[in-house]
Amino acid sequence: MICFPNAKINLGLNVISKRTDGYHNIETVFYPVRLYDALEIVPAATEAMRFSQTGIPVTGEPETNLVLKAYRLLQKDYILPEIDIYLQKNIPFGAGLGGGSADAAFMLKLLNDFADLHLSDKQLEEYASQLGADCAFFIQNQPVFAEGIGMIFTPVSVPLFGYYITIVKPKIHISTREAYAQVTPQSPKESIRDIITCPVETWKDRLVNDFEPSVFARFPEIGAIKQTLYEKGAVYASMSGSGSSVFGIFETPECLEAEFPDAGLVNCRGR
Repeated sequence: MICFPNAKINLGLNVISKRTDGYHNIETVFYPVRLYDALEIVPAATEAMRFSQTGIPVTGEPETNLVLKAYRLLQKDYILPEIDIYLQKNIPFGAGLGGGSADAAFMLKLLNDFADLHLSDKQLEEYASQLGADCAFFIQNQPVFAEGIGMIFTPVSVPLFGYYITIVKPKIHISTREAYAQVTPQSPKESIRDIITCPVETWKDRLVNDFEPSVFARFPEIGAIKQTLYEKGAVYASMSGSGSSVFGIFETPECLEAEFPDAGLVNCRGR
């Protein structure tokens, strides 16, 4: 069985307060985009499970990969068949695109079908939430307003159908933990829930990402990407999550390879 875990972007991100458990309360909109990994599971060719990863190199031991963590998590409660796992990694990590979280969530969904576990979406979300703050989003994989630590979801309608999205990923890795350490939490003047219902043309200077000031100060080249996207006609541009990727929303498709020769570039349609 094969599936194609997709990335997400954050439409706005407000860091509201720090919690007693060390996490932060945030609000954001998770929006799925058409940038995909490929994940396949097949019956094991030998008695032992095997994990193979190609594409973008991922550091660390295989057992630390969220795909294997998803398998081990379900294995605690269910008898799972031995399988071979193949992951083609195309979504960059350290980019604010949720690629690892998507792989974990889609692995849970694959195993649910492969092993006939008959888990509901709610049950899958409960497992996914144990793997990461935004993993549960990828179970239903629809635009949501996210609150709390990013795991309280309210479906939203986002007016991006017909628009074009360009994602630029510079060769910079941003640690989410370090990014949070640089942010001063504060209540937003205007909720993302309200802004997101307005026309895209009104989002600039209203729909903000609280990570941008500190990240742009440390890495001016990321801020320069956002500025270039606006100069090339984006109606809205922002860093996604804690970075380092930046996206621009355009009314027409744009060819921007010349502007970003040293960065990864993805073009996709709004949903």
